[in-house]
Amino acid sequence: MNAALEAEGLVKRYGARTAVEDLSFQAPRGAIYGVLGPNGAGKSTTLRMLVGALKPTAGAVSLLGQPASRQVLRRVGYLPEERGLYRAMSARAAIAYFARLKGAERAFRRADALLDSHGLGAVKTKKIKALSKGMAQKVQVLATIAHEPELIIWDEPFSGLDPVNQLTLEVLMRAQAAAGRTILFSTHVMEHAERLCDRILLIAQGRKAFEGTVAQALALAASVATLETEGDFDLAAALKPKGFDIVPDGAEHGNRRWRAHLSHGAGSRQLLAACVEAGAPLSAFEPARASLHEAFVALVGDKAGVMAK
Repeated sequence: MNAALEAEGLVKRYGARTAVEDLSFQAPRGAIYGVLGPNGAGKSTTLRMLVGALKPTAGAVSLLGQPASRQVLRRVGYLPEERGLYRAMSARAAIAYFARLKGAERAFRRADALLDSHGLGAVKTKKIKALSKGMAQKVQVLATIAHEPELIIWDEPFSGLDPVNQLTLEVLMRAQAAAGRTILFSTHVMEHAERLCDRILLIAQGRKAFEGTVAQALALAASVATLETEGDFDLAAALKPKGFDIVPDGAEHGNRRWRAHLSHGAGSRQLLAACVEAGAPLSAFEPARASLHEAFVALVGDKAGVMAK
């Protein structure tokens, strides 16, 4: 794997408490890579160690094929979980400031171009303290890419954005990846990762629960199907002897709705065949794949904590 970022055996301890334990992974060049897990799983601690903001208790990090250093970090864009814009600066000055710190030339021209192309041209001279939380978040995201980094590391970039601006950020992420840049971002909202990521790392209680593609993660969880039967037919009782896990899911227009959890190799075709064999009066049958949230729960069980779907 041609990796833009490699972490090997990362450990972070605070006294007797272990925040991250033996974490190893690689982010391929040009990929969108998601670091996922519930709040408190160790995501932010991991990202801080990647960029040198925290020193690991043990382990090593390689960025763009080199050990982390001031020189290589000029080729990296980093958005911390705690936002750090100077509130008395204008939006364009804030972006230009961070671009200059990374060695970029014509920093104000870059700032203006970014603000104009992302719908913030009208507020470029406004101070950060006068902007809404969402606008300030967009400005800081843009500040991380003003110097055109090869590797972009964002900690919870969707935080504070409304649904429209979340979609705008998704478009920006795809555009950066299409330009050949590598993006690594953390989130506890599984939908973002499911739509965006080429590969994901699932963390629970500071440990790696899974690393691979989204498709590989989804394959580890049971798929589901929603069914509807006419009248008072008991589908759960009819299919229980055949080994299917069917649970009631309410009623609608006098019909009963059911939810089937398909695992152990059983698929929607087998379920439909079992329904026909049992004489079930089906009025609806809607198979659906498992979600990434369900895959995470299947992988880590009770350690999943509170996770947004």
